[in-house]
Amino acid sequence: MAALLGHDDQALIRVPDQARHPWLSVATQRFGQTTALSQLLLGATLGFGMTFWDAFLALTIGALLLNAVAVAVGIIGQREGLSTAILTRWTGFGHAGSAMLGLIIALSCTGWFGVQTGLAGVTLAGVAGVLPAPVWSLIFGIVVTVIAAYGVRWMAWTAYLAVPAFLLLLLWLVLTNVNDFAATLSSPAPGPSIGMMTAVTLVTGSFIVGAAIAPDMTRFNRNEWDVVKQTVLGITLGEWVISLAGVVLAHGLSTTDIMGLIGSSSGWIGALVVVTAVLKINDWNLYSASLGLVNFFDAVFAVRISRAQVTVMVGFAGSFLAAAGIVHQFSHFLVLLGVVFPPVTGIMIAEYYVVRRWRNEIISTRPYVPRSAPSWVPASVVIWPVSAVIGELVPFGQSSVNSLVVAFALYVSAGRLDLLRMRTRRATNRKVVGEASAA
Repeated sequence: MAALLGHDDQALIRVPDQARHPWLSVATQRFGQTTALSQLLLGATLGFGMTFWDAFLALTIGALLLNAVAVAVGIIGQREGLSTAILTRWTGFGHAGSAMLGLIIALSCTGWFGVQTGLAGVTLAGVAGVLPAPVWSLIFGIVVTVIAAYGVRWMAWTAYLAVPAFLLLLLWLVLTNVNDFAATLSSPAPGPSIGMMTAVTLVTGSFIVGAAIAPDMTRFNRNEWDVVKQTVLGITLGEWVISLAGVVLAHGLSTTDIMGLIGSSSGWIGALVVVTAVLKINDWNLYSASLGLVNFFDAVFAVRISRAQVTVMVGFAGSFLAAAGIVHQFSHFLVLLGVVFPPVTGIMIAEYYVVRRWRNEIISTRPYVPRSAPSWVPASVVIWPVSAVIGELVPFGQSSVNSLVVAFALYVSAGRLDLLRMRTRRATNRKVVGEASAA
């Protein structure tokens, strides 16, 4: 247990050079995040309402937008070696905004961890024939909790095993259910037509939160080029390979019921499709939740708590919620939480690359954590919710992208008008600074 609780993965300090990982290791985990069941279901939705090549175009445009966002914010994480929640202290939000964002990240990621864990539990109970679904949810949740508690190295090995397994199982699923690929590629949409703008909206909305919290992962990259390579490879291949498999299945079977298809696919093989898909994204859900909570307690109470301990507590809580079936009652709330992330990314990008009000402070202190940060930035408190609302109300484009662009423009304007006045400063936890120096 002592060894487990020692895996803190620089939760509150910069990741030192010696703790950075080869780009392929991080890229495999990024690809694991995008090779999820949600991408397969997205592809089926597009394939039911579009031709194969129209769906391919929509996926490509969406991937380009997601790549741009993930690379821009991911490079910040790589340069500074800090998680998303910690970075926001010096990229437009201060201690108070950072604490609020950390709590939102924790709630969102814990909720989705519970939803995914519940799905795996139901699937395993269906094929095993022994033990009810709640028990399987607990077992699966505990396994993922242990992996996430040990940190990114265990998560990397999980991705090495689960990603190829999922791809092979997905290939089997396609080959056994689609007979004439030539006809599938040239056939008309089997269902009601979906417009290109709507399709691109669905694509970008499906992974915008993952793109927004990219620093949680890219802080382990060794250089900026590694961030670009892993992001473009992971997101683009995820959209093309996984989503296009869903498009092919929708055309070949004239249905969007991919989960029904998986459930009827040879027992354990169908179950393994679900388990491998959930496993490689759920550990990152839990990992990001723990980083958010560690930042929250540090920012609000100036108390440092172990990331691994938080992971265990949150993992058990999420697993019990999944077993009880409670998390499914909050699915709409979880979707709503996802709306708040894009404006945060827009503000971070605007502050770091354009306005640069606090950029020198964070750059000049490398490899340590700055000794203080703004307590809060009133302009950001206004821009954040206003951008989210405008993004939802604008009758064109994609709401997440709209809110990100609006937040970027408003923050840059506020910087030009000298409206980014902080409200006092607050010292960073001195213990953290000292440990950063030691690292």
